[in-house]
Amino acid sequence: MNSETHGSIVSIQLCVGHREPMKIVESADMTRGYGIEGDRHAVSEGLRTARQVLLMDEETLGRFDLERGQVRENITTSGIDLHSLEAGTRLAVGEDAVVEITGFCDPCSRMDEIRDGLQGALVDQRGMLATVVASGSISVGDAVSAVEAAAV
Repeated sequence: MNSETHGSIVSIQLCVGHREPMKIVESADMTRGYGIEGDRHAVSEGLRTARQVLLMDEETLGRFDLERGQVRENITTSGIDLHSLEAGTRLAVGEDAVVEITGFCDPCSRMDEIRDGLQGALVDQRGMLATVVASGSISVGDAVSAVEAAAV
């Protein structure tokens, strides 16, 4: 693995309600097959399980002059090229948690509420969706690293 597959958590945000401001937290608990405790996207059944967690890197945020949490990501990272990861890649987050990348997050019309034209600009750049495959607690400053691809 190289430096593009290793990084750290610089911010954690929870979506506590539809159109509510993101809640910034220092730590959170991730539950296998469910998501992040306290986040409205945490689900254990249905199509939305593929989007239990949204990860975004601060390098991409910087290119678009955006703040942490502004695109409604749960975990903001630094030092890892998230957009280069393929679906099925697993990331160790903190000491115990593991997420599996399910794909790009399609930018919704809410992005144009931030800035006109941002929705189109963020295609394949709004972060990566993931599902939680191993439970664990995470905190700002924890390591994030690609560990393996899921068995096919």
